[in-house]
Amino acid sequence: MSARTHTRPPVTTGRVEIRLPWWALALPVIAFAALLTLMLNPSDAHATTDQPAITHLVERAQQLMTR
Repeated sequence: MSARTHTRPPVTTGRVEIRLPWWALALPVIAFAALLTLMLNPSDAHATTDQPAITHLVERAQQLMTR
């Protein structure tokens, strides 16, 4: 018969230490910078069609349902 060992929970100091990977900060910064440059230069943004994509999608779904 083996003796039971009693373990104590680790002593907490009341402080929480969190370490983030480098990309956890880099990715939001890159995304924000990309969106900011798009917003600052709106002349580069061109509409692809006159008809919204959702309208085209709904029309296509109706065509498929009527077959």
